Amino acid sequence: MDSGLKRELEAKVYAGERLTRADGIALYESDDLAWLGRLAHHKRTEMNGERVMFNVNRHLNLTNVCSASCAYCSFQRKPGEKDAYTMRIDEAVRKAKEMEDEQLTELHIVNGLHPSLPWRYYPKVLRELKGALPNVKLKCFTATEVQWFEKISGRSAGEILDELMDAGLESLTGGGAEIFDWEVRQHIVDHNCHWEDWSRIHRLAHERGMKTPATMLYGHIEEPRHRVDHVMRLRELQDETGGFVVFIPLRYQHDFVDSQDGKIRNRIQARTTMAAPAESLKTFAVSRLMFDNVPHVKCFWVMHGLSVAQLSLNFGADDLDGSVVEYKITHDADSYGTPNTMHRDDLLHLIWDAGFQPVERNTRYEVVREYESAPSLAERRSEPQRVWA
Repeated sequence: MDSGLKRELEAKVYAGERLTRADGIALYESDDLAWLGRLAHHKRTEMNGERVMFNVNRHLNLTNVCSASCAYCSFQRKPGEKDAYTMRIDEAVRKAKEMEDEQLTELHIVNGLHPSLPWRYYPKVLRELKGALPNVKLKCFTATEVQWFEKISGRSAGEILDELMDAGLESLTGGGAEIFDWEVRQHIVDHNCHWEDWSRIHRLAHERGMKTPATMLYGHIEEPRHRVDHVMRLRELQDETGGFVVFIPLRYQHDFVDSQDGKIRNRIQARTTMAAPAESLKTFAVSRLMFDNVPHVKCFWVMHGLSVAQLSLNFGADDLDGSVVEYKITHDADSYGTPNTMHRDDLLHLIWDAGFQPVERNTRYEVVREYESAPSLAERRSEPQRVWA
């Protein structure tokens, strides 16, 4: 990067000026990762101090049966495949209650677009889950799923959201976003929910008082300009609604598991490479710098690994998701070593080890409990420390 442009961008960041599309592209072109990290850390510290948020949650995927065949997806199965599944409602409740003793605060539910499950299944499962765990917030369904519910029910998205909220829905999830630019999206997505519908549905959710996340799937066939375009669209929508509470860059995964059996569902992995840690950290940094109106940036540790998750806290991220327990969408594709579950104590020590203060939150990012700040470097050196590899 030209030294003059570098000084100009740094001055804009420290003055609190909004960065432009061209600024975002220029930041991605910089090879000075330490400089990017410093700028992003300045921004995250201005917004969130030394706090790192997490929650105690459980991810449930009620079904992996899906009418779509998105090019990047290793999770979806077709009806009749031997490892296709759909949970009965009592099975979903039983799995959710397994975490009850750990003071679970959130259930995160994302599913395939099941071709024959009736619409009434979805509000019914929420009612049963809420009845069994009344103090647990339900963060469920992508905008893509809501559009699918429109198709199978004949109802409008507004009517669907009203019924789901009546059944206990607290928030939508941020998925279905992938990359919004059609230049890329047409090659990776096999459903009909694109920017126009995705934004329409989140706008409706925000009008109803929901605070929702937004995501971006990066590290496949897109270019940095597509990532910047994605962020710009979300930033403009946030200017309008104020309803996004967190932005979550999700690292695209290769299909390591199915590759062992020769059944590769990920149709783009032959011409892609997964984002290296440096590229992930750059993506967190640029995202934090561009998003002056979204309060939090999350590193979903399941998709990045624990070491990168810790490093991301110095590159703009201030949230590590939660305990997760089971995330089949990623673990059906990879085998590179992230655990299935991080308990509360694991997350606390992960955050302390990175030098930050843990703060437990709920789905709306309201504080549940603040923990002690990280011990000083001298204190940490005085005794052996747990190392996250």
